[in-house]
Amino acid sequence: MREYLLTLCVTAAVTYLLTGPVRKFAIVAGAMPEIRARDVHREPTPRLGGIAMFFGLCAGLLVADHLTNLNEVFEKSNEPRALLSGAALIWLIGVLDDKFEIDALIKLGGQMIAAGVMVMQGLTILWLPIPGVGNVALTQWQGTLLTVALVVITINAVNFVDGLDGLASGMVCIAAAAFFLYAYRIWYSYGVEAAAPATLFSAILMGMCIGFLPHNMHPARIFMGDSGSMLIGLVLAAGAISITGQVDPDALKLFVGSEKAAVHQTVPVYIPLLLPLTIIAVPTADLVLAIVRRTWRGQSPFAADRGHLHHRLLEIGHSHSRAVLIMYFWSALIAFGALAYSVNSASMWIVLGIVILSAIGLALLLLPRFTPRAPRWAEAFLPPRYRRRRALARAASAPVQEAGVGAVDESEGVPEPCPPVVAGVAGVNGATALGARPHLLDRGKAGTSR
Repeated sequence: MREYLLTLCVTAAVTYLLTGPVRKFAIVAGAMPEIRARDVHREPTPRLGGIAMFFGLCAGLLVADHLTNLNEVFEKSNEPRALLSGAALIWLIGVLDDKFEIDALIKLGGQMIAAGVMVMQGLTILWLPIPGVGNVALTQWQGTLLTVALVVITINAVNFVDGLDGLASGMVCIAAAAFFLYAYRIWYSYGVEAAAPATLFSAILMGMCIGFLPHNMHPARIFMGDSGSMLIGLVLAAGAISITGQVDPDALKLFVGSEKAAVHQTVPVYIPLLLPLTIIAVPTADLVLAIVRRTWRGQSPFAADRGHLHHRLLEIGHSHSRAVLIMYFWSALIAFGALAYSVNSASMWIVLGIVILSAIGLALLLLPRFTPRAPRWAEAFLPPRYRRRRALARAASAPVQEAGVGAVDESEGVPEPCPPVVAGVAGVNGATALGARPHLLDRGKAGTSR
C-alpha cells in the first residue's frame, strides 16, 4: 500500500506542477477556442491540460517500475507498456483536436486504433464469467472486438461528461478510488497477482485527476480538453479490461465448489466491471441519452448540444458548483454502492443505505424547486437566495432613492422591482454563475487570441 500511495503522490505532484507551465504554453500556442453556444464559461480558457496529465502518467509508471514490489508488475506483465502505448496515441490525437478541432470520425478511428494497439500488446479480454455457465473463453476476434468496444464506450462517456469545471476529473477520480479498493482487495486479500496491473492503473489515474483538479475547479484556469478526457477514459477502461477478462473467478475461492458456483458468487463484482456501467454509470447514462436525443432529432450522434445532464442541472436552477457536487454525489453513490454490494451482497443494511442516500440525492436534485424561506431574524446569517424577496427589493431600490429618483409607492399597486442578478450568487445558473476573473483580462489585450 505504501508503494501505491507513493506512486499516487508522485503522479499527482508532477501533474500539478506541470499544469501551470502547460497553461502558459496553451495560451502562447493559441489553444483557446472561441466560446461556443453549448459552453457555460464566459471567457476563452486554454485547453491542453491533458499534456500535464500524460506526463504525470509517465512519471507514475516510471516510479512504479523502480519500486521493489510494483516492479514485479512490469516483469510479469506487458500491460503497463500496452497502456503507455495506447495512452500516447490517444493523447496525441487529443492534442491535435484541442489545437485544430479535428473531425469526430477521425477521433473515433484514433480511439479504435489506440485500443487495437493495447490488444496487440496483450491488454485484452480473454474470457468472460457468465452466471450459471462459468468461464466462457473468447476467440481472438471476439476478445479484440469486445476490448475495442469497451475502450471506445468509456472514452466517449468521459468525454461527453466533460462540460463543467472539475466535473470529468472529479467523477473519474471517484470511479478510480472505488476501482482501486476493489482491485487491491482482489490482489492483496486473495493473492491474485493478475489484479496487480489494474490496481496500479487506478492509483495512477487517481493521481492524475487529483493533481489536475486544483487548476480545473470552478472557476477553471485551464481545461483538460480532449487530450485529457480521452486519456483518463482510456486508463479507466484499461483497468477494467485488465481485471475483468484475465482474473480467474475460481482463484478467488469465495465459494467452495465448482467454477460455476465461484462465478455465481462473484456476479455482483464482475458484471459491473464487464461494461463499467456502475463505475461510470452517470457518464454512460449521459452518453446513451445524448445519442438517443440527437438521433431522434435527425442529427449526428457526435453533434454537440446543451442537453447533457449537467446542462439540465443548470437549467433547473442549480449553480455551477452545486451541479458539479450533485454529479459527484451520484457517481460516488453508484460506484461505492456497487463496491459495498460486491463485498457483502447478502447484507440488507447496504441496500437500505443506498436507498436512503438515493432519496437524499433526489431531494438535493430538486432543491431549486423547493427553496425554503428563513425567518426574518435569521436572514442576515444566510445566503441571499434564502432571504425574502421584499427585503432584497428594498435593498436594491435604496441606491436609486439616494440618487434622487423617487421611490415607487407600494400602495399604488405597482409590483416591486426584482433584485438585480449578480454574477457568482448561488442560484444563478449557466454562464452567469461564473464570477469575474480580472487577472486574465489584465494580462491580455482585447482582440488577441486569448
